[in-house]
Amino acid sequence: MNRARTLATAARVLRQLRHDPRSIALMLLVPCLMLFLLRYVFDGSPGTFDNIGASLLGIFPLITMFLVTSIATLRERTSGTLERLLAMPLGKADLIAGYALAFGLLAVLQSTLATGLAVWFLGLDVVGSPWLLLLVALLDALLGTALGLFVSAFAASEFQAVQFMPAVIFPQLLLCGLFTPRDQMAPALEALSNVLPMSYAVDGMNEVLRNPDITPDFVRDALVVAGCAVLVLALGAATLRRRTA
Repeated sequence: MNRARTLATAARVLRQLRHDPRSIALMLLVPCLMLFLLRYVFDGSPGTFDNIGASLLGIFPLITMFLVTSIATLRERTSGTLERLLAMPLGKADLIAGYALAFGLLAVLQSTLATGLAVWFLGLDVVGSPWLLLLVALLDALLGTALGLFVSAFAASEFQAVQFMPAVIFPQLLLCGLFTPRDQMAPALEALSNVLPMSYAVDGMNEVLRNPDITPDFVRDALVVAGCAVLVLALGAATLRRRTA
């Protein structure tokens, strides 16, 4: 992997996104709007917002980054941009790393905005450090970016890319422990939830919510989410195709 080519790819993606205000709004503003709406839906029961707000602080960035990244990457393939880039001395790893870096920078901004809004404006009550919340939110956003890059290789159109969301995101959403504790699920569902990265994202957020210090469980959860993001990026580089058939 060449650092100069990776940085050049990231700079090109950021220049393109600068001219796409709708995608920027989706990435930066939608998670904040959802958290704001959630806070006032539970205005009469602030404890409910404290219980689920931290979990959703990780889930919302993952979902939005997944959608934007998968569609943006597919658009490059269907327009022929990807084929032209790979005809140059640009490796697949350079391309994937450049995309991950560009969207990762946006993920930092997105996670910072959402975490700051939840903790300092909406009054999310956390026992641990808000910086740990930010760390997990950022890892979740990077995981969403990696998943979006990966599934874009298997979609033939933007509509198909959106259809991957029920297949990739919704099962994780149902089994991550947001709606019911994972240890109260049927054994088969609990076993499945134990291999899904979103489960560890939610667990990591809950560790920060309840514990004032960094716990071994929090370290484990953060490492699992980060490791899954790296693994999926590697799979994305391996499955990257020049064009959509």
